Amino acid sequence: MQSALMAGASLLFVPHSGRNPVKARPGFPLHIVTPAESVLGPQVSMTVAFTLPAEVAYESIIREAAAIYDLDTSLLRAVVRLESGFDAAAVSSAGAQGLMQLMPALAEELGVDDPFDPRDNIFGGARYLKALLLEHDGNETLALASYNAGPGAVAQHHGVPPYPETQQYVKTITDWLAKERAAND
Repeated sequence: MQSALMAGASLLFVPHSGRNPVKARPGFPLHIVTPAESVLGPQVSMTVAFTLPAEVAYESIIREAAAIYDLDTSLLRAVVRLESGFDAAAVSSAGAQGLMQLMPALAEELGVDDPFDPRDNIFGGARYLKALLLEHDGNETLALASYNAGPGAVAQHHGVPPYPETQQYVKTITDWLAKERAAND
């Protein structure tokens, strides 16, 4: 592989079907194409396992969704990190699915066709998070509590519900955000 790369080979990401090179996506095999392949046909070809770190793999989708829904990218990334640990196939014991752990009924309400599709899930979750922020006049703490425990629980308790899981959820994300925002100041 080193000699092929040193000879000026280019790197293409080829989907599982083997057709049409695409941008890098997690789990796609890497196909190395030598300069001679484009003129003389395949001379050297190999497939190698290649995986992007999860945080990197979904960063462009997170940034795009944050821009479209006017959300803080750090906030959206923190929710993905805590909800699923960047595991697009995550399913909770309660049945929440995907990167932003959307419950099936909520996913349907948000127009999410495939909760395990990273883009579909992140865009649906971002839409929901933005709605919660608007409902709570931009208050991130209440929006996060609503995301975790549900808006009804936040309304019933007139603030963050006294559930240890929800209180820890809000604290973890607000701590991450405070550190990131301080580092960027």
